[in-house]
Amino acid sequence: MKRVVGVVAVAGMLAVTVGVPQGAVAQERDELVWGPCPDKPKTALFDGALTPPARAGEGEVECADLRVPLDYANPDQTISLALNRIKGKASRDHNHLGVLLVNPGGPGASGRNLAKYVATQLPDHLADRFDVIGFDPRGVGESEPALRCVDPAKYYAAPRPDHVPHNEREEAVLIGRARQYATACGNRWSWLLPHMSTENSARDMDAIREALGEPEISFLGYSYGSYLGAVYATLFPDRVKRLILDSVVDPRGVWYDANLSQDAAFDRRHQDFLKWTARHNDAYRLGGTGRAVSFAWYAMRERLRTRPAGGVVGPSELDDIYTVGGYSDVVWPQLAKAFSAYVKRGDTAPMLAAYRRHAENDAKAENGYAVYLGIQCRDAAWPRNWSQWRTDMSKLHVKAPFLAWPNAWYNAPCAFWPEKGGPPVRIQDSQELPPVMLVQSERDAATPYQGALQMRRLFSGSRLVTVPGGNHGVTLGGNRCVDRYLAAYLKDGSLPGPAERSLTGPDARCEGNPEPVPAARMAARADLSR
Repeated sequence: MKRVVGVVAVAGMLAVTVGVPQGAVAQERDELVWGPCPDKPKTALFDGALTPPARAGEGEVECADLRVPLDYANPDQTISLALNRIKGKASRDHNHLGVLLVNPGGPGASGRNLAKYVATQLPDHLADRFDVIGFDPRGVGESEPALRCVDPAKYYAAPRPDHVPHNEREEAVLIGRARQYATACGNRWSWLLPHMSTENSARDMDAIREALGEPEISFLGYSYGSYLGAVYATLFPDRVKRLILDSVVDPRGVWYDANLSQDAAFDRRHQDFLKWTARHNDAYRLGGTGRAVSFAWYAMRERLRTRPAGGVVGPSELDDIYTVGGYSDVVWPQLAKAFSAYVKRGDTAPMLAAYRRHAENDAKAENGYAVYLGIQCRDAAWPRNWSQWRTDMSKLHVKAPFLAWPNAWYNAPCAFWPEKGGPPVRIQDSQELPPVMLVQSERDAATPYQGALQMRRLFSGSRLVTVPGGNHGVTLGGNRCVDRYLAAYLKDGSLPGPAERSLTGPDARCEGNPEPVPAARMAARADLSR
């Protein structure tokens, strides 16, 4: 399950060469030519984690395009990747530490805004010594072609059918939507879909390294970006200088089983939110226990089936809004306020505001969704018999009702995808691979904790830093302890924890950031501090 976020997208296509599919060009790869970046609106950085504001003093940002093979087995046809760079000030002959590629996850998220953010959040002594490189993976945003499959205004028109089908007729409608999306992608992109894969994205990363003239690269990947980094490390272990994997994907479950694991983890994190709301019952008046607040939440969801809030937020839109709370507790006060306003006063304005801020889909979101499916449906095999999906989700819904069905429908086009999936790259260690730094929240919903432990077992030189809580995306997010470990590792490869790594648990622990407080209480604290 990837939270659908805005990614910069354009309608422009590459020139067409006779005999080459539209969007691909038969010619030699370009040299990198850096220049001013197009003036584009800022978009979300992480695929779920909220982003704190960047500090002042951001370095100059340059942009370039790089042609890479559509198919690495037949490199004559090329597509284009959009890159940006924030150069460090240090001399390349003395203090320069090379390049740091970054990826925010998805798959389907743009990495260029993340590069700007990382360059501003690294300590000065490191920011000056790295060139931070962002890129839009194949199919994403400013890369060409940008993958789009349907008219978002029609496909996402709210309120959408309820994600939780109450009968066979409602299920058939949802199956029809999934099949429609898969068919539309196949009709538009039959030449591109066979080459949408994590393996090819990792090979694109190595093409970026080569174009930059670097013998090695460092890489910081969040969420799905951790899997992309692990695949790169498997394919090109001798070309890795530093590797930081944050919010780590379990490589054993790509991708159907990984989504089943997510369902249980998101339900647990949603219960954390409901219990937090109960602890602040003086502010929200929804019940003094998690069970009472849960009853109110599901009663609200059922009511929205027949009476969408503002004619827009039905149960499926509600699922999308509150899934954001599974990624970051920073939004809990806003989500609890909208919940309370609707239940206690019938006020739909806060719910509509939350929908527009966190869950409303547009063309940028549809581009991200198309790439998400293009990669995940192609990476690995998915069940093609819908009865298996129905059986698995029906059982899971009893234990984890918050996301079992919504997550299933998000991924359901893979059951009808025009390209069969798999086999995935087998993640494996190498003596050529340097030590790896892993970072993980213990109650992360999108990438459950067991994934970090499994990745740690696979990479024998890795070290794991954990934090309590469930926020998705930890490094450079305000946790000073984690960021000290990160800075030391980037500087000289110093590993977190003792010389001998733990055999069972993490190698180092950091305290988590404080729990959020209701907005009214925070405002009162601010008044007292004046």
